[in-house]
Amino acid sequence: MLRIGLTGGIAAGKSVVARRLAELGAVVIDHDVLAREVVAPGTVGLEEVVAAFGDGVLADDGSLDRPALGRLVFDDAAARERLEGILHPEIRRIAAEREALAGAADDRAVVVHDIPLLVETGQADHFHLLVVVHAPAEQRVRRLVEGRGLDEAAARARVAAQATDEERTAVADVTLDGAGTEDRLREQVDALWQRLCAEVDEESAAAAEA
Repeated sequence: MLRIGLTGGIAAGKSVVARRLAELGAVVIDHDVLAREVVAPGTVGLEEVVAAFGDGVLADDGSLDRPALGRLVFDDAAARERLEGILHPEIRRIAAEREALAGAADDRAVVVHDIPLLVETGQADHFHLLVVVHAPAEQRVRRLVEGRGLDEAAARARVAAQATDEERTAVADVTLDGAGTEDRLREQVDALWQRLCAEVDEESAAAAEA
């Protein structure tokens, strides 16, 4: 089984890469989706978040009020660290379970962990291959403003809250250029996939001969 860590700055094109890898046959484990699952109503995660931050982070229907929680932790490093201490262990536990299922179904599976804050959470060395989708910070700010409707100050704050471009590319095994069109980015993913499949085939052949 080949384990890939996929990351990139906000609005760099990581979602395009994840979707294309899934289309090509990879098992993609989206850690953003897991982050929502671990605080769904009735979970221990939600109970711990409420215990740490109060009933004000609950919506009227008993679900997590994400904007309310975001206002509490965005500019408060200690609060953000407390939240991460609740969420990250649960996210990693579920991710490991899903990876194990993929490996049990196919021992040659390519499992991609899509993790926005992979570098920030110290997971750069946890994978066979680390793929970083890169686009310059100023371009990502423009995408957030023009494509997602954020004002410029909010867009810059979101970019600044993540690792720098230099920090991500410094630990990358493969860097994909997300500054161009989505079609061009998908072409890069296709080329990477062909290379990975060839390497997996070579390793399987070598193991069979051993």
